[in-house]
Amino acid sequence: MIYQVLHTTTYNYEHGVSFCHNIATLKPKDVVGQKLLDYHLDINPIPEEISEKIDFFGNIITRFSIQKQHSKLKVTAKSKILKEAHNIPSIYNNPDAQKITLQQALLHLKSNSSEVRHIKQFCLESVLVANITSNIKDYAEVSFKPNRSIFEAAFELMQRIYTDFEFNPEVTNVATPIHEVMIIKKGVCQDFAQIAIACVRSIGLPARYVSGYIETIPPPGKEKLIGTDASHAWFSIFIPYFGWVDFDPTNNQIPSNQHIIISHGRDYYDVPPLKGVIYSTGKNKMKVSVDIRPIE
Repeated sequence: MIYQVLHTTTYNYEHGVSFCHNIATLKPKDVVGQKLLDYHLDINPIPEEISEKIDFFGNIITRFSIQKQHSKLKVTAKSKILKEAHNIPSIYNNPDAQKITLQQALLHLKSNSSEVRHIKQFCLESVLVANITSNIKDYAEVSFKPNRSIFEAAFELMQRIYTDFEFNPEVTNVATPIHEVMIIKKGVCQDFAQIAIACVRSIGLPARYVSGYIETIPPPGKEKLIGTDASHAWFSIFIPYFGWVDFDPTNNQIPSNQHIIISHGRDYYDVPPLKGVIYSTGKNKMKVSVDIRPIE
């Protein structure tokens, strides 16, 4: 399947901005099962400085600066992506990986190999997955037992979050602490991914945050509306001798062709679509529109 993605972010500034410096994490990754065919980033006003680099986590980021007065900033990322989920190694075809237990995984993490050293960073607390409370650990331990398969445990954790938490975009924001989300059991995909990551890390295993998109399918007989798709987030757990396995607790499924990967990080803070600093006063308003359409 080939998808075309249009992601537009618009800022309107009450009193204008004299200078801004930004980092955009909007370029989809080339990974197994996903190939970036075309990409263009349109920024208005046109930046005086712009550059592209690969960050610590292997994501492609764009840095840009606008050094003249402006009252509006519009950033549009247009991507064409080929999804071939059948090329991704499936854990269902690897019985040995499916059987790796928590006890075995923790023993594997004691190795000092270069691979394990890189993986261990995803065991640590991060900016938004910090101060992991006892109730989060208790919630994790319902699924994760010493002699149980960590794949089975992660799959069950995904199902439990899907069942126990309510999707509600009105009650949280990007700064809402995970312990508050755990109490109210409401939030959005970002919150659910970070709760899952906190659970996995609480029992000593590596988990990472995945930022991307998911295609939404309209009800039968209804036409798809422009801008109704959304930025999405899910989580991955590392299974020794196999690799990373993705889980989407918002939709209770292992991601496939409908999931488009933009970036990986420790939590949302590492990979927001757009972040930066401005010189300005007054209020500003942000509007985001995402449209994903299959074209073949």
